[in-house]
Amino acid sequence: VFGMWAVVFIAIVIGVDGISAPITYLESLNFTEPGFVFVIMAMAGTRPVIKLAEKIIVLVSNLIPLPRKMAFYLTTLVMGPLLGSFITEPAAMTVTAIILLKNFYSKGEMSDKFKYATIGLLFVNVSIGGTLSHFAAPPVLMVASKWGWGMAHMFTQFGYKAAISCIISALSVSFFFKKELQGDFHLRADNTEKMLPPIWVTFIHIVFLALVVLTAHHMVVFIGLFLFFLGFTNVTKEFQDEVQVKSSLMVGFFLAGLIVLGTPQKWWLQPLIASLSDQVLYFGSTALTGITDNAA
Repeated sequence: VFGMWAVVFIAIVIGVDGISAPITYLESLNFTEPGFVFVIMAMAGTRPVIKLAEKIIVLVSNLIPLPRKMAFYLTTLVMGPLLGSFITEPAAMTVTAIILLKNFYSKGEMSDKFKYATIGLLFVNVSIGGTLSHFAAPPVLMVASKWGWGMAHMFTQFGYKAAISCIISALSVSFFFKKELQGDFHLRADNTEKMLPPIWVTFIHIVFLALVVLTAHHMVVFIGLFLFFLGFTNVTKEFQDEVQVKSSLMVGFFLAGLIVLGTPQKWWLQPLIASLSDQVLYFGSTALTGITDNAA
């Protein structure tokens, strides 16, 4: 929707100021963040990364002294969102949602109330799970370099609190629906002809992800890496599902639309925010993000 309104905005600018005005305006903007989110989301939504995340969740769930089904559910909705601090929040949402779909939703054993509670829990935990690092959550990414926030600052000021909150929220939902999380539980086998990715394929995926994260502020580099990555997935296609380019592009398009529309709002928004007291700004932003962005 933001992308579509951005097109309308550009069309109006053309009508008022001519064709050169929007070109000059667009070239003055920085679209590195939408490009980064697009690339990292497409990479993180691949089969080797999802299988690795699932293995990590299974390993951790085996250590939790709770019934097998409850332990896996709890771990998925804590570890999955916290992975957003390393593979970005959109990618963590993708990975966690696929795991939930395969092992809970598609089995037809969840009540509607439990389904909605799980979706709400996923939204909230993902929206705060990316704050252990300074490069994964879009709101943090936009201000981290300007405010000098690094990994240590994010973890000590925000990250550990977000992790505690994720645990408390997931525990609350798990025990509220404990009757539905009883009984036998077996990980659902993939209904696919694709082979399980070997360690070397998964390792190369992780290397690509790490390189993209390290070059998050240099679009010319991570777009080049992404093209190499697409070539690698084509060479190893027997271990891959189709790369989710379309859905990743739509997320990038949404963020790019925000940048196009947001910059002209500075003239009224900046003075308004600067005039608010600390308390009004805190409670106002808390309420607005919960309503407008599914974010905590």
